[in-house]
Amino acid sequence: MIQSGSAALALPPDHLALLGLICFLAGLVRGFSGFALSAMVMASGALILPPVQLIPVCWWLEMTASLFMMRGGWREANRKVALGLAIGSTIGVPFGLALTTQVDVETSKLIALGVIASLAALQLARVQLRFLASNWGLYGSGWMAGLATGLASVGGMVVALYVLAQNAPPREMRASLVVFLFLGSVTTALSLLAFGLMDRTAIARGLAMAGPAALGVILGQLSFVPRWEHFYKPLCLVLLLALAAWGIFRMVLGI
Repeated sequence: MIQSGSAALALPPDHLALLGLICFLAGLVRGFSGFALSAMVMASGALILPPVQLIPVCWWLEMTASLFMMRGGWREANRKVALGLAIGSTIGVPFGLALTTQVDVETSKLIALGVIASLAALQLARVQLRFLASNWGLYGSGWMAGLATGLASVGGMVVALYVLAQNAPPREMRASLVVFLFLGSVTTALSLLAFGLMDRTAIARGLAMAGPAALGVILGQLSFVPRWEHFYKPLCLVLLLALAAWGIFRMVLGI
């Protein structure tokens, strides 16, 4: 059975098991933080599959996680912010996918991760990013998130930087990320289909990995308890910085 599943997904059994473990751990983080699922899968799963093949798989994982988390997220989110980010992202995704399918994706991903690491470090250093408080900052962050999604499926990290820069309660931050990722996934699907990246193999892989990711999301949600909320923002910023740094380190060393 494992062998037949492995053949259908065009992955050897050991790679299939490892990818399942990566998706479970990424789901665990997503359930707690509200983001970073795709970033974790991309940072680790790129050792198994090329980034361009992981992007449609990440779409299925994000949609699965969003369906589990959307109910509470819609009530608690800043929906105006989430919608503005989603509009910007919808415009940005085709640009990112065009670059991914025509230029060196590793170079593009290196640039995206470098920007994210720099911005996360600035926030950890308590540098105020005042430009993010404007409408230009809202829609511009959404566009950059769409671009990053098309490049390397790390758009959630860009949006997390915007949301974390706001003076809002942790529950609202997390919920806004959840709503954005759901809305963004709906529009991103159209771009993936248009560029021919959502083929049968990608769909099969995404559905197979949705189970481990969903289990991780459920356990991650249970970890988000009120007494730990004051750790939320610094933990998410450190996570962003660590993921970006790991991605850059892996690409520079070619591992």
